Amino acid sequence: MTESGSKLRIFKFLKIIISSLLITVLLLFTIAAIRTLSLDVNAGLQLAHWEKTNNKSLVIDHHQREELLANFKEAIRIPTVSFSNTESNTTALHEFDRFLRKAFPTVFSSSLVHHELVANYSHLFWVKGSQPELVPYMLLAHIDVVPASESDGWEAPPFSAKEIDGFIYGRGTIDDKNNLMGILQALEYLLLKGYAPRRGFYIGLGHDEEINGLNGAMNIVRILKQRGVQLLFVMDEGLTISDGIIPGLEGPAALIGLSEKGQAAIKLSVSVAPGHSSMPPRETSIGILATAIKRLEDNPMPRLFGYGPEGDTFEHLAHKFSLPLKFIMSNLWLFSPLLSRILERKPVSNAFVRTTTAVTFFNAGVKINVIPSLAEAYVNLRIHSAQSVQEVLDIIKDTVGDQRVKVELVDGFDPLPISGADDKAFGFQIIKKTVLDLFPTVTVAPGICIGNTDSRHFVDLTKNIYRFSPAWFKPGDPERFHGINERISTKNYEEMIVFYFNLIQNCDIRKLPEPHSSVHEL
Repeated sequence: MTESGSKLRIFKFLKIIISSLLITVLLLFTIAAIRTLSLDVNAGLQLAHWEKTNNKSLVIDHHQREELLANFKEAIRIPTVSFSNTESNTTALHEFDRFLRKAFPTVFSSSLVHHELVANYSHLFWVKGSQPELVPYMLLAHIDVVPASESDGWEAPPFSAKEIDGFIYGRGTIDDKNNLMGILQALEYLLLKGYAPRRGFYIGLGHDEEINGLNGAMNIVRILKQRGVQLLFVMDEGLTISDGIIPGLEGPAALIGLSEKGQAAIKLSVSVAPGHSSMPPRETSIGILATAIKRLEDNPMPRLFGYGPEGDTFEHLAHKFSLPLKFIMSNLWLFSPLLSRILERKPVSNAFVRTTTAVTFFNAGVKINVIPSLAEAYVNLRIHSAQSVQEVLDIIKDTVGDQRVKVELVDGFDPLPISGADDKAFGFQIIKKTVLDLFPTVTVAPGICIGNTDSRHFVDLTKNIYRFSPAWFKPGDPERFHGINERISTKNYEEMIVFYFNLIQNCDIRKLPEPHSSVHEL
């Protein structure tokens, strides 16, 4: 074969390769473009024919508005603070019990409602349904709040419930007395209107959620288990309606949490012989431990975007973004690695991408001229849905890579199971319908809670747990959660009551309608 002939064959071969690559790229681009133009996973059961029900309407008059706001403000003024795992304001918890009985007399006196006190301070309500064959559901909220001090810079004292420019300020206004009071106020109004549910339901109000719910929620679960109760779904606090918070998103979005990240507390420690600072060794206990921590911070957990419900979140929201983000989010099958790298750049969105690692305590040293024998640090991890506590622990040991550093699991739990969000997921679709009935311009999408709630204790009672609060969060509001100037608008609190008023009635259907969706699958 001549040299020119060999070059010609190589040229033809390269031409075939390049042509094949171009055709593949063009094909992928065409598929992605079609999907971008047609995908709208949010167009779901709101278009379907729902079972006809005689839902009662709620129009709040001036007198009711004054009364419900007065009750809400009184709830905020009661400092039901959980200080630590061993210390709560039990005086305030007793006061809150008396307040609830006064604020909602119909709830506590109705023959349809059975109430019991659990673990001295928590509350369990059973609202009997007229059709006992319908599986009951449960609404959760919690009574306790985290500590707050006016000296931190509050615009109004944190337990004053002061109203400023249409907002009520105070600890608990968004975590979680807004949901607690909204649920009970809605039930009070329903009962006053002569409502009797077809589907029975429970209301659980824990008193120690902020310190892990080990007495409140766990004892409520124990009681329900003893009675053989299984639940259709559970709804607890969680994600909210975000308006202007997600960059590039057109309009507000209601995110319904399908799961929660797991959590682990891990202790790192180094023990060496103590010594005098005038004769220091090459490495001290502090230096060894500091190096280990630096390795953890320099080597974050692997990116796992798309292996949990966070992928569905962006796909559901894709049609509300402008190009090029719309193109990217509509085609996560192709662009997940790219979006993952974009999201990890900011702490808020990085939490969706991976298990996060935060060093929260570092203890060492007793005297300026003494080399400490012991150095300790504690690391808090929020575990991605695709990992387990054990996997995270193994990665930390490998990353530290120093046998002088002892790595111990203090406590932790795996990520929660992922609840359904398809056309057959009763709880998700009922919440979605209720949101869209009240807020028709909102986009609804599944999400994941990066924090933890009492609902994690209910996994043995149902496979379907949803974390959602019909509270509106605008820019700056997420920082108020457990922060200063926690607040809610009077309008939004009233909307929350209407939401629960409608949700309870929407649950009375026997089954969901047949799917009528415009979802396009590859």
